[in-house]
Amino acid sequence: MMKRIPEAARTEIEGLVADLNEHSYRYYVLDDPTIPDAEYDRMYRRLLDLETEHGYVLPDSPTQRVGSSPLDKFDKIRHTEPMLSLENAFSHDEIIEFDQRVKRLLKSSGDLDYTVEPKYDGLAIELTYRKGFLWKASTRGDGYEGEDVTENIKTIRSVPLKLEPGGRIPEEFDIRGEVFMDIVEFEKLNQEREKNGDQAFANPRNAAAGSVRQLDPSITASRRLHLVCYGIGAAQGISFASQMQLIQWLRNARFPVPALFKKVPGIDACLAVVREIETRRASFTFETDGAVIKVNDFALQKKLGTKTREPRWAIAYKFAAHQGLAQIITILPSVGRTGIITPVAELTPVQIGGVTVSHSSLHNWDEIERKDIRVGDTAVVERAGDVIPHVISVLKEKRTGTERPFPAPKNCPACGGVLVREEGEVAIRCITLDCPAQVREKIIHFASRGGMDIEGLGEKNVELLCEKGLIKHFADIYALSKEDLIPLPRFGEKSASNLIQAIAASKKTTLSRFLFALGISQVGEYAAKLIARNFEILQALYRVEAERLTAIPQIGEKTAHALAAFFQDDGNIKTLDHLIAFGLSLVNPDFASRRQSARILDGLTFVITGTLPESRADIEALIEQNGGHAAASVSKSTNYVIAGEAPGSKLQKAAALGIPVISYSDFADMLKPKAKQQRLF
Repeated sequence: MMKRIPEAARTEIEGLVADLNEHSYRYYVLDDPTIPDAEYDRMYRRLLDLETEHGYVLPDSPTQRVGSSPLDKFDKIRHTEPMLSLENAFSHDEIIEFDQRVKRLLKSSGDLDYTVEPKYDGLAIELTYRKGFLWKASTRGDGYEGEDVTENIKTIRSVPLKLEPGGRIPEEFDIRGEVFMDIVEFEKLNQEREKNGDQAFANPRNAAAGSVRQLDPSITASRRLHLVCYGIGAAQGISFASQMQLIQWLRNARFPVPALFKKVPGIDACLAVVREIETRRASFTFETDGAVIKVNDFALQKKLGTKTREPRWAIAYKFAAHQGLAQIITILPSVGRTGIITPVAELTPVQIGGVTVSHSSLHNWDEIERKDIRVGDTAVVERAGDVIPHVISVLKEKRTGTERPFPAPKNCPACGGVLVREEGEVAIRCITLDCPAQVREKIIHFASRGGMDIEGLGEKNVELLCEKGLIKHFADIYALSKEDLIPLPRFGEKSASNLIQAIAASKKTTLSRFLFALGISQVGEYAAKLIARNFEILQALYRVEAERLTAIPQIGEKTAHALAAFFQDDGNIKTLDHLIAFGLSLVNPDFASRRQSARILDGLTFVITGTLPESRADIEALIEQNGGHAAASVSKSTNYVIAGEAPGSKLQKAAALGIPVISYSDFADMLKPKAKQQRLF
């Protein structure tokens, strides 16, 4: 029997929770505290005592922010809608080109409304609220699947544990933002770490990311992290017309929003705000490496859509990078996985933006010649986007006469093969098939977790097998035997058996994994899945034309041409057939799902409203898996509205447009084979 709580205690607990949450909001979000810290601590202790005595704890109680035990590992969470990255711009001209591209796609000649905000340099996070309470918090991960960091995010005082929108509570709502660490807090943390003999964090972003990914939430709680919210993912029971409306809602619901946020008409006004953010950059308490520009109107955003990894309606302008001076000690030719030889400058170490830089890519030898870069030069080095080091120029006035040019090599530094430069390309390339530098990188990628997932075939073992001449190509993996491995260092009977078993197990995989494992230029995991959805078997890709590939939504021209070039190469096809002869067996659930959908929900658009027996995310996934499209709002293109208990305004809009409304049971019937001939309306 549940313990009866005295009404006075219940009232006091609820009052303390409300008051403490209000004070936290004023302190951590508004930066406008109204009580001393000592009074907050007294109220907190009183609440904790009452909760302990009566066993009555509200879900949004501040005592629930820390309290879980350390985790063994982070679980994976799949995002209902992908968390896409942003296209970067490094000049105002590129922003103007973005505006022109948007207008061209929308077939518009007038000025568009944009929003502009600082680009916070932190860790992207998604907060999922169910029935008004924080349910899950996850990292961006690869954009499609992140890590469950709920217990750690709950320790951030500016994160609301309960929605307070002042209106109807959304059934389920994904809010997106950035976790970051203020510069002052970052410096304090590094001072403490140095005192304790720990390695200092390179920058606030690394500190924030490292803090969020602690398995012990108490460590996260000990570091003062902040949150800024600026976007949404999936939303059930709530909708917005624009980015401006969303930010206003977030502000009213007590979420921290960007320190500077403006809606402006036209790209010229956008550029003025970008300049304002850049001017104020040094006065911000947080690190910002640019400004984010978004089309304000959500309907226009939907019309513009996305590319493979980036929305077409937003762009991130990166500020001029931090710079430093360093001497070029030597230039090293580095062989990449595709055989391209990249010159890399070895530098005297220099601190740039909180990071020690000792190497910098010089891109290609045309760039070296154009900038007249020589060994021994004093170079201006910057971190573009505050991340990647580049040599911008050399200071010729500092030359002493001992500097020497570094011409492009004629032979591969890894295998000695003759290097070639194809017509129209700046890159020089090693085309030797058994070049050890390429072999190692290609095999490591092929065997990686996202590829063929061959446990035990990591970098060190790949290097060992290459050195011993046992493999010269990733196809050679499948010719290995236990007897080949046992005499090698680090191998014994058991480890050799384990690796051979892992290799054998990898022969059965999905087409999308295999396509990714091949390491084709421009083909990541997502693009590989798109291809697999459209080609039933591997051989269907042989001799494929680029035009066939560009017809697939979200496959761009670069990806299409890279794929076509790969599958039109006789040597590559021979290698693939060789792998099949070794017993490679590819299944294709992506194509099977698409083929099944063509018999069931092909071409149908659904909108969900109200509370249903299954979660909105699960129902939407079921729709997509069966070939349909799950839309967020009702329009003329909607075929059915699936309505549950307490439906929202979508029901009225469906009635006004004459769109059929069905129950969840009706929807389940549609998934049965007979539904192809017997649609409901």
